[in-house]
Amino acid sequence: LAQICTQLPPSALEEKLTTVSRDGGRVLIDPDIAAYALAEIIRKAGGEVVEGADPAKLPRAVKNDVEINGSAAAHLQDGAAMVEFLYWLSQTKPGTVSEIAAAEHLEAARARVGQSMQNPLKDISFDTISGAGEHAAIMHYRVTTATNRVIEAGELFLIDSGAQYINGTTDITRTVGIGTVSEEHRRFFTLVLKGMIGISTARFPKGTRGCDLDPLARIALWRAGADFAHGTGHGVGSYLSVHEGPQRISRLSTQELLPGMILSNEPGYYRPGSFGIRIENLIYVRGAIEIEGGDAPMLGFETLTFCPIDRSLVIPELLTHDELHWFNDYHRRTCEALMPLIHDHDVR
Repeated sequence: LAQICTQLPPSALEEKLTTVSRDGGRVLIDPDIAAYALAEIIRKAGGEVVEGADPAKLPRAVKNDVEINGSAAAHLQDGAAMVEFLYWLSQTKPGTVSEIAAAEHLEAARARVGQSMQNPLKDISFDTISGAGEHAAIMHYRVTTATNRVIEAGELFLIDSGAQYINGTTDITRTVGIGTVSEEHRRFFTLVLKGMIGISTARFPKGTRGCDLDPLARIALWRAGADFAHGTGHGVGSYLSVHEGPQRISRLSTQELLPGMILSNEPGYYRPGSFGIRIENLIYVRGAIEIEGGDAPMLGFETLTFCPIDRSLVIPELLTHDELHWFNDYHRRTCEALMPLIHDHDVR
């Protein structure tokens, strides 16, 4: 920023805003994201508030090649840490690890891998959601010392977490079975997986909005008489906010999806008081390509997140041929991408 502007500390904002607002100064305010107090400072100084979209929104949301490549590298590093964590969890005896202990172990794994790859963990990108059994059914559960419980056999364990590295921001959710779980758990896990694959493999014309794609993540659940009560995906920053707009994949999103935008892909299913499932990868919009035999080039998504998905929870017969191919190819690519990064860790 020093190359294009004079940087001042946050404490100077009110004084500078007052100065530019005097004598009828006009100041653009985005009512969707700006604090109400800022508009009041402008008005009290005699200025005029002009409401409009923040002109930095779209340039920030459309990542350039350096940002995309940085995010891809950060996700490989993060995937190696996730593999270390998932292996550790698979080797622990059910009933001996608590939700808090699992979250702490994952953060420690990210820190260790970051040091070994000379790209240190800067911070977690949000408070980890670590929930087992009925806690996983709470969509935005935050474990506390008061609610902390051990992860028991026969349960689903959901961990939604992310990290900030200087080259990218990550956000990943994996749901795993602890020991032998029920066929109902596996059926709904597979239905959620079908939705995640539906978004991953989507092809769409220019002008497509998040609301246009949202049903692809839900149709398998809808056919089973189920749904989930959150958006399918949110925008993600580049070493910035893990929730960054204006792009989303949801019923309410009217923002056109543009090449370079990073989004989450995270359908789920939650049965109150019983179990919850979410599978989440980050993806980005790639440029339009010609499709053989088609009439127009189509946009699509490229996957950034590489980390195993619990295959024991999948009922293959519920997947189509194309879905099964995507699933197997995803794990092939995951193995090829991550094994060189985890050879120093006892995860084989």
